[in-house]
Amino acid sequence: MNQNKLFRLTRLRLALYYAIVMGLILSLCAFSFYRSVFHAHVVALDSEIETVAGTLHDSIELKLQEPGRLEPLALKLFPNVDKCKVEDSNCIQKQLHPKRHLLGIITKTSYYIRFFDISGKLIANAGYYPEGLPNIFNQKTWQFLKDSKGREYHQITLSLHTQNYQDWGHMQVGRSLEEFNHYLDSVKLILILGLPIAMVMIAGASWWLSGLAMQPIYQSYRQIQQFTADAAHELRTPLAATSATVESALLMSEIDEQETRDILQTIQRQNQRLTTLVVDLLMLARLDRQAQKLQHEVCCLNDIVSDLIEEFEAMATTAGVKLTSSIRVKQNMNVIGNSDQLYRLVSNLIVNAIQYTLKGGEVTVILESNDNYAVIKVQDTGIGIPQHELRRVFDRFYRVSSDRSRNTGGSGLGLAIAQAIVQAHQGKLNVQSEFGKGSIFTVQLPR
Repeated sequence: MNQNKLFRLTRLRLALYYAIVMGLILSLCAFSFYRSVFHAHVVALDSEIETVAGTLHDSIELKLQEPGRLEPLALKLFPNVDKCKVEDSNCIQKQLHPKRHLLGIITKTSYYIRFFDISGKLIANAGYYPEGLPNIFNQKTWQFLKDSKGREYHQITLSLHTQNYQDWGHMQVGRSLEEFNHYLDSVKLILILGLPIAMVMIAGASWWLSGLAMQPIYQSYRQIQQFTADAAHELRTPLAATSATVESALLMSEIDEQETRDILQTIQRQNQRLTTLVVDLLMLARLDRQAQKLQHEVCCLNDIVSDLIEEFEAMATTAGVKLTSSIRVKQNMNVIGNSDQLYRLVSNLIVNAIQYTLKGGEVTVILESNDNYAVIKVQDTGIGIPQHELRRVFDRFYRVSSDRSRNTGGSGLGLAIAQAIVQAHQGKLNVQSEFGKGSIFTVQLPR
């Protein structure tokens, strides 16, 4: 229960951290997107205003003769121009018809034009002139203004000269930002509404992804739990047998020499089983940590196979199994690795094959080559392995037939050790089997 709670809390933390990080990244992206849109539209707006103002400026300057005076010819360019009197401080132009033109520019109630003399006095205006716009002249080139209703405008100020290059005054061309602001408000609304929705989706994805990330950890934890339970069970079995033997001996009033010898032999067998199990566990631990570096040496697989065939011939004979070898290479097959571990690898496969082969069966060890690999096959005519159990045969403490394995003294670590040794040598180990007909374990080691 505590472990499940710990895993849930860990998953929740992972999901929360992921959601926070992704939320910050998404917020930053949204802000950057908005600033990019804002900047792009400001640049486009400035370019538009500058183009309009430049066209008007070049057309008007050719017709100006006296400073501060709009010539009749220039007035023809602005059929709706309103000359402002000196005493009129709120010179306002009536709204134009949507299709009126200023030098071919459709106003659509967006643009206005103002003319100031050299002293900064408003002389005239044209176009859509906003109500309540400040009439005080400001010579800054670019300005943002607001009218009495709070609507924003953007304008540019240009200097005008007469035909003989005298200073005439200034012209200001402005544009309403209502459409521009409306577009930006729409973008902001989309981002404001979209961000919470995206955060909800990110939260869901975070929980799902954290679950996927925790699965290997949880599975590894379960395997450790299972391994601990199996190891404790395997260690308890010889200890229990030894303890029972000793207790039985203590209950006897008299023990003759033969009974004493039998008791000691029983204790010795259980102690040997316990020692073997501990050695196997320590070896697996070293292989897992890879703390034990391989002693790189040239190992002749021909010698290893021949020696092991000779070593286990007596064991096979006792079990009623025929043990043979088939060397299918013309010269010695050498690999770089640890000779002790390679001996252990092949011996585990041979012992496993003999243990699971019934009396009268046959075990064959084949040595051959395949591309850049040396190949060792251990083939038997034993009980075989069901297809649904093939992927588990290399798990620690796993047995295809528990009763038979216990009768032969196996602990279920042999194939796990073989797999670990092969992986330490950058090789491959796989199995092919048909239930009731036998199995073939194939080892591939880099030559």
